[in-house]
Amino acid sequence: LGGYHLVWTRDLVQSATALLASGQTSTPLRALIWLATIQRADGSFPQNSWINGNAYWPGFQLDEIAAPILLAWRLRSNGAQLGRFDPCVVIFRAAAYLILQGPVTAQERWEENSGYSPSTLATVIASLVCAAEFAGQCGETDTAGFILTYADWLAAHLEEWTVTTCGELVEGFPRHYLRINPTDPQAPDPHADPNTTMLAVANGGGLHPARNIVGGDFLHLVRLGIRAADDPLVRNSVEVIDRVLKRDLPQGPCWRRYNYDGYGQKDDGSAFDGTGVGRSWPILTGERGHYELAAGHDPLPFIAAMEKFANAGGMITEQIWDADDLPGCNMKRGLPTGAAMPLCWSHAEYVSLVRSRHDGVCFDRIEPAFQRYVANPVKSRHEIWSLRHQLRRMPAGKILRIVISAEATVIWSADGWANTNTVETANDSTLLLWFADLPADKLPGGSMIAFTFFWKETQCRERRDYSIAVDNPPPPPS
Repeated sequence: LGGYHLVWTRDLVQSATALLASGQTSTPLRALIWLATIQRADGSFPQNSWINGNAYWPGFQLDEIAAPILLAWRLRSNGAQLGRFDPCVVIFRAAAYLILQGPVTAQERWEENSGYSPSTLATVIASLVCAAEFAGQCGETDTAGFILTYADWLAAHLEEWTVTTCGELVEGFPRHYLRINPTDPQAPDPHADPNTTMLAVANGGGLHPARNIVGGDFLHLVRLGIRAADDPLVRNSVEVIDRVLKRDLPQGPCWRRYNYDGYGQKDDGSAFDGTGVGRSWPILTGERGHYELAAGHDPLPFIAAMEKFANAGGMITEQIWDADDLPGCNMKRGLPTGAAMPLCWSHAEYVSLVRSRHDGVCFDRIEPAFQRYVANPVKSRHEIWSLRHQLRRMPAGKILRIVISAEATVIWSADGWANTNTVETANDSTLLLWFADLPADKLPGGSMIAFTFFWKETQCRERRDYSIAVDNPPPPPS
């Protein structure tokens, strides 16, 4: 019951995108319309659903809320005729949810941990750039700018949130992306330190420093156009995952999801029963092929490996046995384990990679995001506070933007309430959000901003004050 028989928004979008890569538009459009019918009023999508649209598991994953925006953008970019279906309601509802509830996801793409996930953040940033494109083409230039301000802020903090500077997995490579920087989804730490946080790995994987748990999730940053393939940090991170997760199999290279993964067949070949050993996933060979293409290399060896991972009927599995053959058992090196087969996600990855090689560029790349963050990088001028992500400190020289879901007057002070200032929130009527900009960029380092709200609907003042320290700027290099 449930499990692999359900529809995941993420997997559906990946499958629809692969069909789009093959030249078909009708099924991807129907997939987007189906998603529109299950979107909640707050802009979110269920973690998974039955095909009649009824939600099943109750988790929330920011990349699943972002993914339909990407599908809508790709449909339009590939000349699909949307007919009477206008995706803007879906897009703007989802974008508003991402802005109010980000940047911490309650679950990352493996649905096991909460925190700052490189793959989730890449998907969210790319989707928000797409949403801004839709807003601009609808004449909503202010909304487009508002969305891009948030996306730029996310992009500016990627390394702060998801990169360790003291990793211990591979000597000589202390700085690399983590699998995820964990934090409590109910009370997210806006300043979670990737060097010190501890990650509880699911399925019996144990408790470990997050800095020493790695995966290929950061490759989404390159694939979607948020970071350059030759970025030294990306290249260092590739070196680390190759040393830790890569398995050379008879058919070609394959990678495990992350170290200490417990989701897979046990060492004796018996089935996963809540604990086990995570094996190599063909989809990760495809993801690596997309990275190699972005880096200027031919991904054909990765395409060939995925083809060889398939069984005689052409089906690609979720996981491959990557240990020695087990006598008297069906577990043989390089062949499928007892994991799901076929896995639509694996097939979608293969089809997308074939199309990407044909085009000479990743089919999934969001071109306006690539132009904004790689070709001609923009700088973020803002720090953003929300009730979900309550900053305690911010760098000097930045505007403080406060984003909320209801109209209010922001009452604030920078001198311990000796003097009081007020700012009326502005309304973005497209996203149904309210925001106010405080001139923190005019304050010297060492200042302390205190603020609270007077809510217009209830005519009540917030019962607490919030505070943000303005950091002193770093000393100039000697």
